[in-house]
Amino acid sequence: MPVLNEERHLTDAVRAILTQDYPGELELVLAIGPSRDRTEEIAARLATEDPRIVAVANPTGRTPQGLNIAIAKSQYSIIVRVDGHSLLPADYVRAAVETMEETGADNVGGIMAAEGTTAFEKAVARAMTSRLGVGNARFHTGGQAGEVETVYLGTFRRSALDRVGGYDETFVRAQDWEMNHRIRQSGGRIFFTPRMRVTYRPRPNLRALAKQYYHTGRWRRVVGREHQGTLNLRYLAPPLAVVGILAGTVAGVLGFWPGWVLPGGYAVAILAGGLVEGRGLPFGALVRFPLVLATMHLSWGVGFLTSPPGLGQPVPPKP
Repeated sequence: MPVLNEERHLTDAVRAILTQDYPGELELVLAIGPSRDRTEEIAARLATEDPRIVAVANPTGRTPQGLNIAIAKSQYSIIVRVDGHSLLPADYVRAAVETMEETGADNVGGIMAAEGTTAFEKAVARAMTSRLGVGNARFHTGGQAGEVETVYLGTFRRSALDRVGGYDETFVRAQDWEMNHRIRQSGGRIFFTPRMRVTYRPRPNLRALAKQYYHTGRWRRVVGREHQGTLNLRYLAPPLAVVGILAGTVAGVLGFWPGWVLPGGYAVAILAGGLVEGRGLPFGALVRFPLVLATMHLSWGVGFLTSPPGLGQPVPPKP
């Protein structure tokens, strides 16, 4: 578990791991980044309370470095990746190992079940589990068990991680997709099962949500540059929407009134789709839902379009 600024959720996340009903041995390796809150204090206390917890330092605070540090410190042949703001159900590890044994897959994962507590978080949670919000990825929306391109978090055979050299530390974001791509390129299989379901806590406000999706879009383009042929319409839809909205708005401002059809059409689609996809939400979450959808789409699209060519490239050493 790479951990950074997780004071709010860390204790609950750790408790959910240590109470797994898996019949085998378990250890939890926490890779602690330089946090601005009480995360390090909480992690140290948890490690003293349970000998199965191992705490190691992750000086950069970045996720791929933390994962590689934790994996190197771990001792078992199956590696379960978890996050400091996710909650595992009691049967998660058992379901993962059983699925791995049944399918022969190198990595198995399940549903990223976003759940919010505030009205805004509930709107984000619905967007992150709807096709209108995130497309048709099974780890977001659910579906039948089967082989997929990538999964949320993941339970790996250590041999597969060793085979591909672990996480690529140049990928500050999108490291899961990139890792799973290399595993598939090496002949491995990535398998989705709805038996595995992880409770995910969404970002708490609009600014944090926009920042999350902006950086996700930037790094997904890096994956596309590094691994040709991996971009499809699901990934290209947000940047195409941004280009269409901008082009239509400029055309409309310059006097070509049909240009307003593009931004207007998007707004109508988001409002109408939000009413359909948001059915059952509390009123406070429902009125925020279209804004959440637009923020996710446009932030991702702008991030993708503005991703600099040098992003993700190793920094050359200073002479």
